[in-house]
Amino acid sequence: MISSVIFVNNPSGLHARPASMFVMKAKQFSSEIILRRIDGQVPFSCNAKSLIHVLSGGFSQGTCLEIQADGPDEEEAIISLVDLIKNDLGT
Repeated sequence: MISSVIFVNNPSGLHARPASMFVMKAKQFSSEIILRRIDGQVPFSCNAKSLIHVLSGGFSQGTCLEIQADGPDEEEAIISLVDLIKNDLGT
């Protein structure tokens, strides 16, 4: 299992379209992928491959997230998902 910590910079956070893009990217990997809020607010973790779960996290701009991946393509998954967030989820 590997993980990476990143801040959400996208002005709309992980809501609607950006969350959908994130989940679609996560589903491309066979590894289990968990998304966790680690910014001191109410603890929350979810399956990164579930749009409903990601949306229920309320990950707004400035939220500090940990992305954890465990499986055969875990390194590629982390790199790809961190890159997606760093590029403001394509916006």
